[in-house]
Amino acid sequence: MTQGTHKIPITILICDDDEDDRMLTKQALEQAHVSNSLEFVEDGEQLLDYLYQRGEYSGETGKAPRPGLILLDLNMPKMDGREALKVIKGDKTLHDIPVVVLSTSGFDQDIVRSYQLGANSFVTKPVTFSGLVEAMNVLGRYWLGIVELPPTAA
Repeated sequence: MTQGTHKIPITILICDDDEDDRMLTKQALEQAHVSNSLEFVEDGEQLLDYLYQRGEYSGETGKAPRPGLILLDLNMPKMDGREALKVIKGDKTLHDIPVVVLSTSGFDQDIVRSYQLGANSFVTKPVTFSGLVEAMNVLGRYWLGIVELPPTAA
């Protein structure tokens, strides 16, 4: 497998309603030596506001850079990850952004439904921090080092 020579750092957008999970994911990515820019949103509505650059993300250029990868929790208030995933993958301006579902759920129906809605991967959140670090290490190597991602719009 060859890697492209045009890789540029991408923004990783993490959508998770749990503040502790956001902090642990950030720390795990740092320990896994993933140095990409990280942005955080707390629910599906905020995720869509970010992606469509509306509400608190409107106006200022660069406030909401287009992500090259989205890590999406499923179970959140307001708009859950399933609803947000359906909108993202149904929008021709957003559908090419890879979405990795990162959820505590390991239920078959959640996994099947996520893929039906267009998720690119489904990862069950490990219960230990060391497991989370390893998952972020593998995720980082795969999504940021091996696969070719579509170029992000400026």
